[in-house]
Amino acid sequence: MIRVTPDMGAKLCDFFRQHLDHAMFPLNNIAQYGIDGRHDYAMRFWVAKAGGVITDAVGLANSGAVMPVCPNADWAALRAALQGESVARFLGPAQQVRPLIAALGMENVATTLDDDDGQYALELSQLRLPDGPGNIVPIAQAPEAVIRDWLLAYEMEALQTPPDQAARDAAFSYDEYCANQSHVVLMAGETPLAMTGFNARIPEAVQIGGVFTPPDLRGRGYARRALALHLDSARGKGVSRASLFAASEVAARAYIGIGFERIGDWTLYMMADTHVVGA
Repeated sequence: MIRVTPDMGAKLCDFFRQHLDHAMFPLNNIAQYGIDGRHDYAMRFWVAKAGGVITDAVGLANSGAVMPVCPNADWAALRAALQGESVARFLGPAQQVRPLIAALGMENVATTLDDDDGQYALELSQLRLPDGPGNIVPIAQAPEAVIRDWLLAYEMEALQTPPDQAARDAAFSYDEYCANQSHVVLMAGETPLAMTGFNARIPEAVQIGGVFTPPDLRGRGYARRALALHLDSARGKGVSRASLFAASEVAARAYIGIGFERIGDWTLYMMADTHVVGA
C-alpha cells in the first residue's frame, strides 16, 4: 500500500463514494479537515492500487481511529502500511474491521467498548414521516442544561465511556454540535423530548449519530419522529441517502419504521490504551 498525498484526494474521494455506506466518516473528515491536517479528526490514508485504480483504502485519524474501506483487503499489506503507528480504536464494517484487528494482533487487548451493531441505510425518497408531537429545533435552541445532561448520559450508556472522560467528551460534543449545527432536538413547547444528529455529512448523504431519548420518555416514538423530521429537512437540501447503526432491537425497529433496511454489521472497537502496531 502507498501513502496518500493531498493531490490524490479527488481520486480517493471517488473511491470512497463507490463504497458510500462504509466511507462516510473518511469523506466527512476529508471535507472538513483535509488530508494530513492537524485536527484530531484529520486523517492520513494508505491505498492499494491495481492497474492505477484504487482497490482498498485505510485511514488513520490523529486521534488514533483506524477506518478501513477494504473490500479486497490484503491484511498483511495493511499491517505493513500501519507499522509503527499508534492506534486507539477501530470502526467500520465488521467483515473488514474484525480481520484487520486480528492481523494487527490486537484482538485480545483490553477494551472499553467492543460492539457489532446492525448497519441500516435508506434512500430518502422512501422516508416515511411518523405522526406525533413536537417539532425539531437546532440543539443550541434547546435547554442547555438538559441537553448537556443527555450528552453525558449518552456517552456513558451508549459508548460506555468512564465517567471522568464522559464529562469531558460530552462538553466537547455540545460545543461541536452547536458550532456545526449537526444535531437537533424534538421539542413539544418548552419540553425537549429526544435528540438526533448527523455525525458525518457530505452533499449527497448523511450518517446519523447521537440519537437519544431520556429513559422516562422512551417507547413513545419521539426519537423516530426527531430522526424522520431531521432527514426530511436534509432531503429538502438535496441529500438523497442516509445510514446509521442500531445498538438494540428496539432502536432497529424504530429505524425500520421510517424506512431503513439492514445492510450489514458495523464494529466499534475502542481499546483501553493506545497501542503501537508491530510493537
